[in-house]
Amino acid sequence: MKISRIVSALTVTVFISTALGACGSGGAKGVTDTQADKGLPTMGETVTYDPNHLVNEGKPITIDYWSWNSAGTDPVIDMIDGYTKIHPNVTIKPVNVAWEDYWTKLPLVLKGKNGPAVFNIHNSYDALVRPYAADYDIDAKDLEADYTTASVHITDGKAKYIDSVINTGNIYYNKKLWQEAGLTDADIPTTWDEFREVAKKLAKWDGNKMVQAGFNVNGDAYSAIYEGLNYQKGQVLFDDKGTEPDYDNSVTAENMQFLKDLYDKDRVGSANFGNDYSQSFGNGQSAMVYAWGWLEGTLKEKYPDIEYGVFATPTPSKDTPFAYDRYNGESTPGINANASAEQQAVGQDFVRYLLANDDYVRTAVRELNSFPAKKSLQEDKEILAQPVMAAIAPRVDRLIWPGSMPSTMETSATTAFENVFQNGKSIEQSIKEAQQQMETDMKNSDFVSAENKYAYYDERH
Repeated sequence: MKISRIVSALTVTVFISTALGACGSGGAKGVTDTQADKGLPTMGETVTYDPNHLVNEGKPITIDYWSWNSAGTDPVIDMIDGYTKIHPNVTIKPVNVAWEDYWTKLPLVLKGKNGPAVFNIHNSYDALVRPYAADYDIDAKDLEADYTTASVHITDGKAKYIDSVINTGNIYYNKKLWQEAGLTDADIPTTWDEFREVAKKLAKWDGNKMVQAGFNVNGDAYSAIYEGLNYQKGQVLFDDKGTEPDYDNSVTAENMQFLKDLYDKDRVGSANFGNDYSQSFGNGQSAMVYAWGWLEGTLKEKYPDIEYGVFATPTPSKDTPFAYDRYNGESTPGINANASAEQQAVGQDFVRYLLANDDYVRTAVRELNSFPAKKSLQEDKEILAQPVMAAIAPRVDRLIWPGSMPSTMETSATTAFENVFQNGKSIEQSIKEAQQQMETDMKNSDFVSAENKYAYYDERH
């Protein structure tokens, strides 16, 4: 059910506009709602929302919503108007807290009784906010029926948040450089062997000086791409218990060697060709890079003149791999378990409204440049018209989430890459040292991988 239908119904339902009178679009303090039957249709498929009821018995109530984002970058904020038009007695006040302060201030206010009833969550801070987040008052099976990745967030039959949208890595290519090399859409590679041949055609050298990279992984690109390369070959990131890193293995070494050969043998890139692959791509100096959806926002903001395309990351062969790559999701909001019973009830109602409403996910797709986790939208033509969404769509079932990984899994891997590519260390020694650092950093961690919740986990290496 789309919000446009609700808006239309609101236009027809005269009593609401009359009752609102001069109220603001986000609802106003002091307004009492006495009309339970709004004359509006129920939203949603399995997770449903029937707007024809009173919230907080129709009595005025105000709740806060904390976020590090604002309207236009946080889909929750953009949905507040629609909700408060239906329930004019409710005021939802967005409170913006800078990311740098958010994860310090939020746990402090959630401990007390005056914290926000609803708050933005990033799953990398799961352990920090989980103690203060209430369970959703929505059946777990209903969540799983509507949202592809909901199961990985369900513990003991309950969820505190799920993914609204997900993202993963793809290959971005410069269309101008592609055409200059005589390449067409027919040359888009699907295997890594095909990819390396294309990358060779895109690389340019002036003697021993690289002037154009065919493929650039300098900077922190390796810390993301190694995960996908390992998963493609059935190598998971953690041991069977899900508590110890499994970085020092033959697959990691093999994939590191593959990337090194791209640079040293195929000469498609160079460790001396800058240390920021995204900047190099934006400046038109690198023809291809591996990146997640955030790159599009960076290009739009900083490099608006670059004409680029996107294609799905290649795989070792034409066969379906264990997993195409890792994914991560943008979380739905949390509900404060320490808020008053009345505020929690409003929070629960608002969250159900979001999860049943297709337009919440559509807004998240647009603002966060990510693929819908909601099944009903995964074949939507408008969404699939976007190159990133089209690349992800066929692979959704074969993307794996390792959980909210400790940052050492990426920072230590980046160090290993730098030691091999820049400092001349051996692959074996660099990987071994990274493994040791990961183990040290995770020694007191209570992290448990979610990899075993992946549908094809038994097919692993």
